Parts: sequence; structure tokens; C-alpha cells
Amino acid sequence: MSKSEFISEQHKENVEWSSKLDFYKDEIEILQKRLDEIAVKNNKKEVLTSIEYFQNQLIIHRNTIDEIQHGVNVSEDALVSEVKKNPVASDHRKTKYHQAEKEEIQILEKVFKELREEFNRFVSKWI
Repeated sequence: MSKSEFISEQHKENVEWSSKLDFYKDEIEILQKRLDEIAVKNNKKEVLTSIEYFQNQLIIHRNTIDEIQHGVNVSEDALVSEVKKNPVASDHRKTKYHQAEKEEIQILEKVFKELREEFNRFVSKWI
């Protein structure tokens, strides 16, 4: 049996996830600026190799965020469509829970935290 939840709760979760994803996008921009600062100040091969590694990681994370955001948008569009089809008592109806998006967000948060910690160790070494 699949898990379900109220449409209004799922909408609230979609909004929260979109905010988190926007936060991570902003943080990627901040990390990229820090990388640019380090690149200007250091031209050692070891530093440049690490900069390239982190740039690639940021690109991967940006793409992952975009993919997750797309999934959240699709979920939100389905909710809107469901409510438009039958707006009566929509706040009391349930829909299939979006477990895949929840798991993707959790994994993103874990992996991004690890990347941020690794990045901060790198920055502290070269600034």
C-alpha cells in the first residue's frame, strides 16, 4: 500500500523544498566566488587541480538541484491540476506521497554538507 498525505501538506512541503533548493543554488554561487578568489591568488598545480575538482562538483550539484526542482514542479503541477478538477474539499483530500522527491532532497542535503565541509578544509588551507 502506498503512502498518502493531504494535498495541502504536500503543497507546503513542495514550497519548503523549493526554498531549500534556492538556498543551495545561492550557496553554490558563493562557493564559486570563493573558488575564483583562490584561483586569482594561487597558481600552484595542486591548487588548480583542487579548484577544477570543486568547480566540477558545483556544476554537478547545480544540475542535480535543477533536476530535483523539476520533480518538485511536476509534483506541484499535479496538485494544482487535481484541485482544479475538483476544488470541493481539496484541503481534506489526499494524494500519493512524493517519496522519491523527499529522498532526493535528503541525499542532496547530506552530500552538499559533505562537499561544503571538504570545500572549507580546502579554503582554510589556501587562504
